[in-house]
Amino acid sequence: MSNAIRDIDGLRAHYGEPSERAQLKQLDYLDKHCRHFIALSPFCVIATADADGMVDASPKGDAPGFVEVADDHTLLVPDRPGNNRVDGHRNLLSNPGIGLLFFIPGLRETLRVNGTGELSTDPDLLGKLTAQGKPPRAAIVVTVKEAYMHCGKSMIRSKLWDPASRIAPGGFPTLGQVLADQIDGVDPVQADKDTEHAYKEKLY
Repeated sequence: MSNAIRDIDGLRAHYGEPSERAQLKQLDYLDKHCRHFIALSPFCVIATADADGMVDASPKGDAPGFVEVADDHTLLVPDRPGNNRVDGHRNLLSNPGIGLLFFIPGLRETLRVNGTGELSTDPDLLGKLTAQGKPPRAAIVVTVKEAYMHCGKSMIRSKLWDPASRIAPGGFPTLGQVLADQIDGVDPVQADKDTEHAYKEKLY
């Protein structure tokens, strides 16, 4: 690739140094504002990477505060029923590095938390994360190394929370149709019925 940036010196030569504020805002613990943000957040994206550097990003969501702050350095992330691919879980077994990006609907700013993660099936821990009367199948215990607020420029540019930005019904194929196009032998109508059943009966 031509004009590729290949080292730190090249990176800094192109972008310059971050501002003092951008550097100082990074904490190594969860302060009251981080805690408050997580308590209000119903959605986050979790990034992990395997030993070879292949990265996976996975959405996680539930009622606001579904990620529990155990203390200033520890987060508990419940793992509700999914498709059992467990891509991120596999990654953590070989590379504990983890990054979380928390969102609050309507708020332009986001919260970034980086650290290490490990999987737990401890019954007492899972009991603390019960929702709709059901404990999660496992939990990711995150040891926080970095935490900081991220400005809202990307949200402003994307107009993510603007109702006018929503696509019209039918503006994208249903999941069943997508799967039928990608996998031989899949019936799109049945696939959509199966998906709706899972959405209604298998969230917890």
